[in-house]
Amino acid sequence: MAEIKYSKSIKRLEEIIAKIESEEIDVDELSVSVKEAVALIKTCKSKIEKAELEVKKAVDDYTEV
Repeated sequence: MAEIKYSKSIKRLEEIIAKIESEEIDVDELSVSVKEAVALIKTCKSKIEKAELEVKKAVDDYTEV
C-alpha cells in the first residue's frame, strides 16, 4: 500500500471537517468519518514528528562540522 502524503491527509481532513460543520452528514456516516479523521491525524502527527527528528539531525550534523 502506498504511503499517503501529508498534504493529501490534510486535504481529506479539511473535507471531513467541512462536511461535519455543514451538518450534511448522517449519524452512521459521522462515525465512519470520525474514525477516518482520527487515523489521518495520527498519520499527520507521525509525519511531523519524523520530519522534526530529521531536521534536528541535519542541524546537529551541520553544527558538528
